[in-house]
Amino acid sequence: MKQGKLIVIEGCEEIGKETQSKLLVESLLKRNIPAIEFSFPNYESPTGKIFRDCVLGKNGNSYFQEGYQKIDPKVVCLYTAADRKYNLKEINQYLERGYVVVLNRYTSSNMANQGSKISDSNERFYMYQWIDRLEYWLLQLPKPDQTILLKVPLSFFASENQKRTAEAYQELSEIYNWNVIECVEDARRKTIEEVHQEILKFCEF
Repeated sequence: MKQGKLIVIEGCEEIGKETQSKLLVESLLKRNIPAIEFSFPNYESPTGKIFRDCVLGKNGNSYFQEGYQKIDPKVVCLYTAADRKYNLKEINQYLERGYVVVLNRYTSSNMANQGSKISDSNERFYMYQWIDRLEYWLLQLPKPDQTILLKVPLSFFASENQKRTAEAYQELSEIYNWNVIECVEDARRKTIEEVHQEILKFCEF
């Protein structure tokens, strides 16, 4: 049974999720709160390596000739969900010992990245619910105690894919009532420390 806390840091690529996840763990440890960080996909695990090499084609040899962006979203979700399921035992061991487990990306990444490929709002909402049921109900992954979204304006993104993903994240934050941190204020990008301090306000135990 889960005794610790599961905190997820979410956001688009290159927004600083990994940096903030590690900083949060460091701050919690300084307060003598046991904490550990994981990233998904976990490219060090067998399932993560399969996703990296065979699906994303990071080694230049993707099995999907149509390219990552054109793969059926549900197919992608099954690979990434399998990676989380494979690593669940270790995460649960820390939660059972009372740790705060900080995750850089989680089920919510699946929802945003795959949902962003669907233009119809009703179909996109169905995809969110399909992923929710797959990971939390069928695979029995633990639900986060808190999800924190790092957000920047759409104008910061160069590609249309990134903008659609950012819009999906915003939509999800409203559906699931996530905590949102605006990483840009008055056209100024907040510093790493400023964002970190805002995250800590949501993590008072």
